[in-house]
Amino acid sequence: MALIRMLTRLSGHVHLEQGLGASAQSKRLQHTATHSSSCNYHLLPDCLELNYGGLVMHFDYVWLRDHCRSPSCYNSKTHQRNLDTASIDLNIRPFKSRLDENNLFLTWPDGHITRYNLTWLAQNSYEGQKRSAMQPRILWSADIYSSAKVPSASWDKFMSCDEELKNFLNNFLLYGIAFVEGVPPTLEATETATQRVSLIRETMYGRMWNFTSDFSRGDTAYTKLALDRHTDTSYFQEPCGIQVFHCLRHEGTGGRTLLVDGFHAADAVLQRTPEYFELLSHVPIKHEYVENLSEHRNHMIGIGPVLNVYPWNNEVYMIRYNNYDRSVINTVPHDVVRRWYTAHRQLSAELRRPDNELWVKLKPGKVLFIDNWRVLHGRESFTGLRQLCGCYLTRDDVLNTARSLGLQA
Repeated sequence: MALIRMLTRLSGHVHLEQGLGASAQSKRLQHTATHSSSCNYHLLPDCLELNYGGLVMHFDYVWLRDHCRSPSCYNSKTHQRNLDTASIDLNIRPFKSRLDENNLFLTWPDGHITRYNLTWLAQNSYEGQKRSAMQPRILWSADIYSSAKVPSASWDKFMSCDEELKNFLNNFLLYGIAFVEGVPPTLEATETATQRVSLIRETMYGRMWNFTSDFSRGDTAYTKLALDRHTDTSYFQEPCGIQVFHCLRHEGTGGRTLLVDGFHAADAVLQRTPEYFELLSHVPIKHEYVENLSEHRNHMIGIGPVLNVYPWNNEVYMIRYNNYDRSVINTVPHDVVRRWYTAHRQLSAELRRPDNELWVKLKPGKVLFIDNWRVLHGRESFTGLRQLCGCYLTRDDVLNTARSLGLQA
């Protein structure tokens, strides 16, 4: 949901007098201040209740003092807090209050005055955040994505034009996948394209990887076998955020790439059986990667629920789904295990619905960016020589690039 639009305007002023006794102050803390039909507030004993633009919000008084944006409390140039939060009296109450057309003013016991913009309060209230999405998205099946006719970015414009990069990132944020076409089929050009978006995240697989089906690593990806849908690096404590694929050449048949919107599947579980969604978002399980080759020895363990959600609005921000790398389930009590398996089965069924499967044939010149926290990928088996290159990108820096271009991320 988009952030709440505040369309009404306020007029007039409300004042509460200074120097009240204990009895009067107790009454004051329950005072109702009405400013217009669109805004009123109540000073309750433990919080301020604000009704603005049709949204009723509650603000703890310590929170209000902590979020003062006056120059002495907040550095607007560095966007950092000056106020020592630990110095705030945990029983603090405002001494006076007033309202003008766009702002709420609170005077604290030491005489310090804080001005709060009403729209800012609405946007940053718990109630406002609960109704808002951290990141806009379009949930998709194969038909929805195909019908959207999402354009690929053009290599030349992608590298030289910020507007092309912004459109690319906007599509990536909405759908969890995006393509760049016309990239020279080399590892070097692929690396250049990825660095336009973010920093490369180096892992035990290296910085940029360039591989065939030679089983040079202890992973099924280095074979010609089909791969079921999965997210990568589920065995990291923080799985890699973005994955990049570029097929440099393929002299054979098969090998199409499978893409599935994990958030779409998770939403279907939430709508049909919210108790299963609850299990999958709260029960931590282990994923593990063990590699014992002569040149590579690694043992990675990542722990977390299959679905990671923001607790205030139940918005899924990461899915960790990899049946190949899921470790022994020993973090779940015996009386929960069967229900977890049932919930996992329902999610798997949604992920495996044919209408949720988007099949893409990667070819030289077409670079695919995948949100590894959202979109599962796989492939069909193939014949012949198939050479891929790619890398992982740091998620924070992808989102940073998007925000710097004015996108919500």
